[in-house]
Amino acid sequence: MNMTCLDVEGVLLPEIWKELARATGLPALARTTRDEPDYGLLMAARIAVLKEAGIGHADIMAIAAGVEPLPGARAFLDRIRRKYQVSLVSDSFSEFLMPLASKLGWPPFYCHNLLRGTNGEVAGWRPRLPDQKPKCVRAFQSLGFLVFAAGDSFNDLGMLRAADGAAFIHAPESIAALIPDLPRCADHDALEAEIGHFFTAKAKAA
Repeated sequence: MNMTCLDVEGVLLPEIWKELARATGLPALARTTRDEPDYGLLMAARIAVLKEAGIGHADIMAIAAGVEPLPGARAFLDRIRRKYQVSLVSDSFSEFLMPLASKLGWPPFYCHNLLRGTNGEVAGWRPRLPDQKPKCVRAFQSLGFLVFAAGDSFNDLGMLRAADGAAFIHAPESIAALIPDLPRCADHDALEAEIGHFFTAKAKAA
């Protein structure tokens, strides 16, 4: 049984926080997991910026709902889902991704929750479980899946290392160099080819 685990932002969707930064005029929100390895610190900084600017939960939900998939992402996802099981494993939030799921064909996804305060502010966030990405991979492996993973950021490294096969996609050199033996894919076509080569080779070796 074959499972492909994909990061979401930077892989299938643009970085939602960069979209929020553009829409709100707050450049500090543009920092992502490509810039900050510590996700807890990153989220604390984001929430502080939102509170200082008086931007509430409903405001960022409205902006996030307008995000469109990266060019070719939906077609890529449709193609690989015809061949393999696919799960999206993200450090984004269900409040962001649920309104966007229809744009990606309703794939299953695993992510966190963004908390709304009593006054409508962004009060914090709740992880689905700490360090969830490699844990998801290992859980699928324990169920008998052969897992291929793909991502682009610091927070994907654990997932990529835990998987049976993996590749970077859209990753900057500073991150791809941390696992130098992994393939580096510039687009969805290249990633689709890597996934196919991996599962085909494993099937032949079985």
